Amino acid sequence: MIKEINIDNRAEWNAIVRSFIDYDVYYLAEYVEAFELHGDGIPTLFYFSRDDLRVINVVMKRDISQCEYFANVIERDRLFDLSTPYGYGGFLFEGNLSNDSLNQFFSDYKMFCRERGYVSEFIRFHPVLRNANVLKDCSEHIRVIDLGNTVTIPLVSFTDIWQNYKANNRNKVRKAIKNGVHAYWGRNRDIFRQFADLYRITMEKDNAADYYFFDQDFYSSILNSLKYNSLIFYAVYEEKMIAGSIILFANGKMHYHLSGSDPDYSTLGGTNLLLTEVIKWGLENDFKSFHMGGGVGSSSEDSLYTFKQGFNRESDTFFSIGQIIFNEEIYDKLVSIRGSHSSISTDHEFFPAYRR
Repeated sequence: MIKEINIDNRAEWNAIVRSFIDYDVYYLAEYVEAFELHGDGIPTLFYFSRDDLRVINVVMKRDISQCEYFANVIERDRLFDLSTPYGYGGFLFEGNLSNDSLNQFFSDYKMFCRERGYVSEFIRFHPVLRNANVLKDCSEHIRVIDLGNTVTIPLVSFTDIWQNYKANNRNKVRKAIKNGVHAYWGRNRDIFRQFADLYRITMEKDNAADYYFFDQDFYSSILNSLKYNSLIFYAVYEEKMIAGSIILFANGKMHYHLSGSDPDYSTLGGTNLLLTEVIKWGLENDFKSFHMGGGVGSSSEDSLYTFKQGFNRESDTFFSIGQIIFNEEIYDKLVSIRGSHSSISTDHEFFPAYRR
């Protein structure tokens, strides 16, 4: 049996999610709420249950007719596609993970989605849960693509973690302390406001796409709805916040969600210090892992990935994506319609191809 649950049924949604032993913050209704406000689609939880297997999958449901290329071609509320919300997620399994069991699940899931007008699904798998590995033998139903390394810190011993820092990272933490930088954590409207300013400055400096500029409603959602699953850790120099990070957490797992810093103080090591404070806080509060994510691209030479690797030289977590086509006939028609626009991208790996 497959059930489709809307975010309006928040109590049922979260009860199902929390019944899975390995659930994480990315699966909670309060997390995806912020991205509905951001315009990413309608949050939806799929729940599959039979005697020997249970599965959940959190997605954003998007009406394809709202895409500019199909606005006058497809009727509203007829065809949709699915995507993992910003961050990580994908299918979370409990029970019989044999090939036969998983293939039967996907047969049922694909039929369920096809009958409801879903055309395709794009998945960002969870590096810490390693749920992509379960699906490597299900290529008949899903394409799994490994993209690159991410950095995860096992929260066991601060001494061991500190020794596994790269030397330049330890030096930056020491420099921050020597120069009078202090790290704090908290969550109130003023802290969120200051963080939002730093994050905006950082995105402007990096020439980030419009998508990565979040409005006040987005931050208010995190402040008000994720009050038991989020904190802002921040660095202060001479009474001024110079760096900050939103840290998310649930069920023993912590995540480096969003981060910003003032470029005028970049040499002071504020971010290095505040992330060290995150690690200490996680250890003190019995968390088991701190996932920092990867870089901007899939290259191990990426500067953001290199920075994160400074906190754990031996991380072995990996980021993978998944692609499912529920209705190949309609998918191909959409690609053909999209191809009639002269501005179509030459990125043949983009998925779904009709949105490139």
